[in-house]
Amino acid sequence: MSQKRVLVTGGTGFIGSELVRALCASGATVTALVRSPTTVFQPGVRVVPWSECSDAVAGQDAVVHLAGEQAVGVRWTESAKQRITASRVDTTRQLVAALAAANPRPGVLVSASAVGYYGAREGDEALDETSSPGSDFLAGVCQAWEASALAAQELGVRVVVARLGVVFDRGGGALQAMVTPFRMFAGGPIGSGEQVVSWVHRADVVGILRRCIEDPALSGPVNVVAPGAVTQAELARAIGRAIGRPAWLRVPALALRARFGEGADPLLTGQRAVPEKMRAAGYVWQHPDLEAALGAVLG
Repeated sequence: MSQKRVLVTGGTGFIGSELVRALCASGATVTALVRSPTTVFQPGVRVVPWSECSDAVAGQDAVVHLAGEQAVGVRWTESAKQRITASRVDTTRQLVAALAAANPRPGVLVSASAVGYYGAREGDEALDETSSPGSDFLAGVCQAWEASALAAQELGVRVVVARLGVVFDRGGGALQAMVTPFRMFAGGPIGSGEQVVSWVHRADVVGILRRCIEDPALSGPVNVVAPGAVTQAELARAIGRAIGRPAWLRVPALALRARFGEGADPLLTGQRAVPEKMRAAGYVWQHPDLEAALGAVLG
């Protein structure tokens, strides 16, 4: 990716920070669009406040939009729902408006979404990028989020919406919260344990995002997940084996409902997303197997 000029939002986040590092290592020139002008990145990264979004977009080869307030593991009050939606939809509209005004205009926009687009699914239905959306809150957010990004296609910009699964790696993300009770000998499945978790290692998220930037054949929705989704019970057993702890203490659904209310929905439900587009594109996963991935992260 040498000589590429890439604008990244959400560059301080769990995924964004690793993407920025990888882009810089590949020789790309990276601009980070940030809320706080005092945000510190590695040397060589240009930092631009959101107030200068339009100027920052012009002259870039690609824009990767990862910004968004945490939506899982929080109580969904009405104000929280508004913030979750605005942090995704409003910022995407702002970027697309900047793309419309940019001269020269970036060739590609890679905008984050989530497998929550498919909503809560019963059973073991495989969901590829052509599958229908769900009807719950997060599914609605994802649909509006993606529609805002896809509007850039009318400007002649190639748009990829990256439907992210649950991302695992050291140093943060969902796995850090999951592992803590196991280390205290209090880990186990969440709720029924039958809900499906579409997971992916952070290294593959970065690899797929970079492929989406580079590959002109990729556009529209792309499921950013590992090839083998698992049930919550299978995930709990795999975590237990990785750190040598039991996985017998189930987390009751009622306890999660008491803590998070409606916000417990994404923890108690799931969907089996399959990475059909990346398979067809010939992408080779660095971490296709859950046991091996957890061993690398937790070992």
